[in-house]
Order: sequence, then C-alpha cells, then structure tokens
Amino acid sequence: MGPQLTEPHLTCRVPTAERMTALGRRLAGLLRPGDLVLLTGELGAGKTTMTRGLGEGLGVRGAVTSPTFVIARVHPPLGEGPPLVHVDAYRLGGGLDEMEDLDLDVALPESVVVVEWGEDRMEQLSDDRLQVVLHRAPTERADPAADDPREVTFRGVGARWRGVDLAAALTD
Repeated sequence: MGPQLTEPHLTCRVPTAERMTALGRRLAGLLRPGDLVLLTGELGAGKTTMTRGLGEGLGVRGAVTSPTFVIARVHPPLGEGPPLVHVDAYRLGGGLDEMEDLDLDVALPESVVVVEWGEDRMEQLSDDRLQVVLHRAPTERADPAADDPREVTFRGVGARWRGVDLAAALTD
C-alpha cells in the first residue's frame, strides 16, 4: 500500500501523464530556492514525469529525464529562477552517506532539489521538505480519459510548509 502519512496531507487523482506534467508545472509555482522535494512511488508511478513538469515550471535548461545512471543532474535556470537538482537515489542503499560526493547540502540553499526514491534516505538534508507519494490508481472503465491514472499525495513537513496552500497546485 505504501507509506502511512501521519501529518496533514492532500491527495488528488491524476488521470494521464500529460496531467502529471501539468501538475508538476503548477507545483513549481509554490517552490523556492532551498526547497527539498522527495518523490516516492513504484517504478513507472510518474516521478520523472512530475519532475519534468517541475523543470518546465521552474524554467530550467535541458530535458528532464531520469538520472538513474548518473545519480544526479543539475538543470540551470534559463532566467532568474533557481536551478533544479534532480537526483535518483534508487541505487543508493546507504542514503545520505553515499550522497556526500554530490554536495547536495551545498546545492540546497540556492536550488530546488528533487530526489526520486528519497524517502527513508534523504530526510536528513532538511527539516523542511515536501514529500510526494505517487501510486498507480485503479482504472475506471467508464472513464476513457483515465488511461493510466495515479493517486498523488502531498505532505509538507516543517515550518517552511506551514500555511502553504498545496491545493493551489491542483487547480487547473
């Protein structure tokens, strides 16, 4: 079933990959330098698709693709916004200890850092973080637009996220 969320959270259903990218674009409007976003979900749940939307929303350079084989990619801003640091922690069993060479703690203050597979590995990077859990949702045959639906749950952790209207990212 996935992790149990104990803090206040917000859940939405995302019917298509295109809508997942759009959700990432809208979520980018809530992000600022220093934000840590941890994405959790099974293979193919939409973590990279959401991150692609975040990159578009932040206005960064380069195509956002899965950094599985390089562990981390830095996408510099095209304008005045923050860089996007996109990390894949899937192959890193030791968590933060194995990530020290990436200097994420140095990059975090001026960047938006998005870590796929970061839960239970990267929480030590910041007391403030946005945890996003993605799951494949059951398909309803009556809804032809829901070709590959996902359920996405957002949970803001720490003082940074108190009072932030995460529902604003859900509004088209």
